[in-house]
Amino acid sequence: MKARHWSYVAVLCLFALPAASSSFAQAGNYPEKPVTIISDAGAGASPDVATRIVADGLDKVWGQHAAVINHPGANGSIGARAASEAIADGYTLYAPALSTFVALPTVAPNLPIKLPRDFLPIGFIAEQPMFLAVDPASGITTLPQLIERAKKDPGAISIAISGIGRMTHLTGVLLQQQAGIKFVSVPYTGGPGAALSDVAAGRVTMIIEGFPGIIGAVNAGQVKLIAVASPQRLPELPDLPTVAEAVPGFAAAGWLILAARRRRSSPKRAQTSPKWSTNRPSKRSSPRSAAMCTR
Repeated sequence: MKARHWSYVAVLCLFALPAASSSFAQAGNYPEKPVTIISDAGAGASPDVATRIVADGLDKVWGQHAAVINHPGANGSIGARAASEAIADGYTLYAPALSTFVALPTVAPNLPIKLPRDFLPIGFIAEQPMFLAVDPASGITTLPQLIERAKKDPGAISIAISGIGRMTHLTGVLLQQQAGIKFVSVPYTGGPGAALSDVAAGRVTMIIEGFPGIIGAVNAGQVKLIAVASPQRLPELPDLPTVAEAVPGFAAAGWLILAARRRRSSPKRAQTSPKWSTNRPSKRSSPRSAAMCTR
């Protein structure tokens, strides 16, 4: 398996943010200076990797540098607060993940930020299914084996959580509920690096992560993929079973968008560029899903 076959394909469209909203600069060619993109994910996590690929493409499209700044932690509230405090001139963008919209309103109800009220949608970056991987020395080679061991020996299966409240964590919670099992959660801060290291060393049994965040460890033989949470098997990995083959109806995927702070004085809804598609991607997820646009 070669990593280059699995990288996100960021289909970047030629667009100008002044066209996306009257809230941004009214004169000149945007951008006229470097742009900051705030990621609420830790460095090396799948949302971070996808955002950096898009930022690299924007460098080429704009001729200006797009710098990704990580503000992980607190279920995405740290990144959301940083983005909400930025000047609403289009030079600080925000790349929130699905879990930010799902978990943040519940875990941080007093945060003085409302999603999506306070942000202008610009474009869809990516959708990716969640992958399940285990320590190769665990003796587990399939998801049914993992489920069977968890049922026979409660507490025998530990799972690395590289972000409480993130999609990787929520997928594990859903799997336990639907399979009728219980994992021992081992939380980590930041990106998946430390979590993957402990799985590879046998200190933790398994991890759930998006493909960009796990591909390096897979290619190095440090962890073994046992299932993907897409609705159907992926054409690129036809021999990798879906979670639904062991737990009927199970599917889990995260998505990522690009947004900018909305000026409170501008009630006008953002008008996205006609080259950007704001539609959700098809249900057939792929680890190569990326910034979606129409031609």
